[in-house]
Amino acid sequence: MSSLEYAHARLGARYGERPDEIAWRRIEHVRDFPAFLDATRASSLRGLTSGIGPVSTPHEIDTLLRDRWRALVTEVAGWMPEAWQPAMLWSAAVVDLAAVQHLARSGATLPWMRDDSILRDLCEREAGGFGAAPVGGPLAPLATAWAEPDRVGHAWRAEFWRRVPRGHGGDGTLLAELARILKIHLAAFHDGAVRDGWPLRRALQARLAGMYRRAVLDPAAAFIFLALAALDLERLRGELQRRAAFVGVPMLTEPGA
Repeated sequence: MSSLEYAHARLGARYGERPDEIAWRRIEHVRDFPAFLDATRASSLRGLTSGIGPVSTPHEIDTLLRDRWRALVTEVAGWMPEAWQPAMLWSAAVVDLAAVQHLARSGATLPWMRDDSILRDLCEREAGGFGAAPVGGPLAPLATAWAEPDRVGHAWRAEFWRRVPRGHGGDGTLLAELARILKIHLAAFHDGAVRDGWPLRRALQARLAGMYRRAVLDPAAAFIFLALAALDLERLRGELQRRAAFVGVPMLTEPGA
């Protein structure tokens, strides 16, 4: 049976495998796409790029990375006590929020959505004239977004806090702090004066790393780890897309600059 002690041990091992800045710089400076893929597969990122080839399209890369995120969330949830698993599993839906909001605003279903294992159902519902709002499945709690598309994030957060158990380890302080930090981070990207998001991401990573070290045997550790993993995945996605979209075109800026 999973426990916080077991989860903490597994999280610690996986946290220690995350690439440090030296490892990132080593692979980011490889400009050729096939060589870049080879470099990632010689690093701790190899599991994320499995299945991506030098002729993979940007949409194929995004589809695969969304599936990698969902698989990671499911894996981490499996380490946690049963009471915490519903909240953990709901974290997988964050990669779908932008597409859900697009559809809720009556946006057209796009070909790449039909290739996605989770979004495909919404596309089929729309094609059948049923309206795209989910009535079942993993995205059902976001159905309210079809009435208020701009509140899809609010709908996700409301469902998350509904799933968080009470009295099953931790005092909630770190989890509330994590929610506050992430909310501030996301709000910062709406500031018209921001021209470069990388300093914001680096600052968030530093704060999350400090929080993780404080979260010994606290359920929040798993959510902090996922937030860090999301930053890694976002960074990797940027590097992959930069090369896949502009094959043969020299990169004019330094990676991560």
